Amino acid sequence: MNENSIERLSKYKSSLQKLKTLGFLKVFSDNLADALGIQSAQVRKDFSLFGISGKKRGGYNVEDLLTSINTILGKDRIENVIIVGCGNIGIALMNYRGFVREKIKIIAGFDIDPSRMAKVEKIPIYTMEKLKDFIHAESVKIAIIAVPDIAAQRVADLLISYGIKGILNFAPIKLKSQGEVVINNVDLIQEIEKVIYYANAMDDDNGKES
Repeated sequence: MNENSIERLSKYKSSLQKLKTLGFLKVFSDNLADALGIQSAQVRKDFSLFGISGKKRGGYNVEDLLTSINTILGKDRIENVIIVGCGNIGIALMNYRGFVREKIKIIAGFDIDPSRMAKVEKIPIYTMEKLKDFIHAESVKIAIIAVPDIAAQRVADLLISYGIKGILNFAPIKLKSQGEVVINNVDLIQEIEKVIYYANAMDDDNGKES
């Protein structure tokens, strides 16, 4: 499955949720294309790829389309997730209330530091020794890594060996996947540096124009 199509599907969902709050009952591919800055043909192609059909003149029913997309993205059920690494980033993620709206439930955190064995927003934090048994007992498939870069690959290898199928990595290092495991690397420094570059470039261009 094309990764870009999955990413656009998530963006379609966000746009549809906004349209729903505005009272829209129907939507056309042109509406979603404009919201994402793409061609309407791309919208129809993406929907066709996932078996979503609509009427050329009647468009798509917003509620039905949201239901279809949520089912495809696995958002028709609550997904239990764990966090390994309960430092600043890990705690911030555990406190993030937006996960609840998206049916993502952080059910536990894990850390090597005994002083962090407490609860954050009613979410327990355990020692790493309990990681394997917890994953198996709760049938967890998704994990977030927020540990220092030197420990990230080791943690990822452990998670994969314990049965984790999807990892969101916040450590500043690109992790290597093993087998059929999805790893999404989020480099916060790199993302901020890109924003700084483009912001400065825009400022320089404005200075030249004046």
